[in-house]
Amino acid sequence: MTDSNVIERKSLHLELVERIRPLIVESQLLPGDKVPERELCERFGVSRTPMREALKVLASEGLVRLEPNRGAWVTVVTVEEVEEVFPVLGVLEALSGELACAYITDAEISHVRRLHDQMMQSYRDRNLADYFKTNQEIHGAILVAARNHTLTNACRALSARMQRARYVANMSEKRWADAVSEHEQIIQSLEARDGKQLSQVLIEHMKNKKASVLAWLTGAAPKTPSRETAE
Repeated sequence: MTDSNVIERKSLHLELVERIRPLIVESQLLPGDKVPERELCERFGVSRTPMREALKVLASEGLVRLEPNRGAWVTVVTVEEVEEVFPVLGVLEALSGELACAYITDAEISHVRRLHDQMMQSYRDRNLADYFKTNQEIHGAILVAARNHTLTNACRALSARMQRARYVANMSEKRWADAVSEHEQIIQSLEARDGKQLSQVLIEHMKNKKASVLAWLTGAAPKTPSRETAE
């Protein structure tokens, strides 16, 4: 039986990027650690050439650091990086919201509504992992609806740099409740196709996410809600 981890089609470096990125975001590969290239090549059944190409892409996203003759290392998120990236990401997300309201179809709005309802169920279940996953899908769907490839590429690149910090950062019960309230405003603005309102909500949403990540980095974050589904 073939190992489910092995890539059976042509070894494309972008496929490897999609496999390795979650390992970094979810801290299976820890900040500051060397990327185990040989182990990953064996795991995914690829040669070192596409692996190295994949690591170049991840380096461009800020997830790894390449060192000549020493390999690749998982980067460490810093306060300075958060302070620099989040304001730019907030502006891009706000623009995506404004454009999405101009171009989004009824079917796409229905899709985002289903994702929103699914995310709300994860919140009620206290399942932070599923909540986070669906949250990212919502932001991704709005970005796609903006119909702007340049914006999509720029936003995804910056989001990837911050996704790891957003995934592991402590989030208090109050912050989680506030984030849910913000998402209620997001879906309402989207359904009303109110681009200006959605843009403002997304700006504020990203400011609050930045504050949560900074609190985690500086050790000022409150206790994290349970990441497991409630009994």
